[in-house]
Amino acid sequence: MQDTANSTASATANAIVIRPWQLADFDAVKAILDDTFASTWQPQLTPEALQAYRDSAEPLGYIDQMGPAFFVAEIDGDVVGMVHWEDDFVHALHVPAAQQRKGIARALMAFAENGMRAAGIEVARLETDTFNEGSQGFYLALGYREAGRYPDLEWHSGFTTILYVKDLGAPSSSPSASNSASTRTPA
Repeated sequence: MQDTANSTASATANAIVIRPWQLADFDAVKAILDDTFASTWQPQLTPEALQAYRDSAEPLGYIDQMGPAFFVAEIDGDVVGMVHWEDDFVHALHVPAAQQRKGIARALMAFAENGMRAAGIEVARLETDTFNEGSQGFYLALGYREAGRYPDLEWHSGFTTILYVKDLGAPSSSPSASNSASTRTPA
């Protein structure tokens, strides 16, 4: 009986909570963006593109400008991921390497898709690059399909961007975050 109580407490303690970004999340989101940049993008960039990124105000400018549109995932009070979408387009989905394969990205995407459905969006769009095979597999597993390929002009590193789309179906009458994540609004 006690083992069941302990495992239930542990499962509850590790629940993914998705909520709107707050200014207090700035440093945690910056650390997540730095982590995913270092593990995903940095090894692929040309030296010139890497230097241009280091000379830019990114990711600080992105967080400053778009932070209020972010949603973050928390586990036990720690920010462990973020998603940013606008209208039908997912601009960003980031989970640090140490937190991957725990259902966080899946919960964030379900939350974003449900938000789009609630807004009457019927088709979601997002992009990734051809070198990022992990994200390609992830999006395909979520039901996205490739809709186009074109040069990635942002990084000037010879990348090819893949556009993915997903039919979200009819708008939902009652939005929810996902079956595996809960939401709460800040007090």
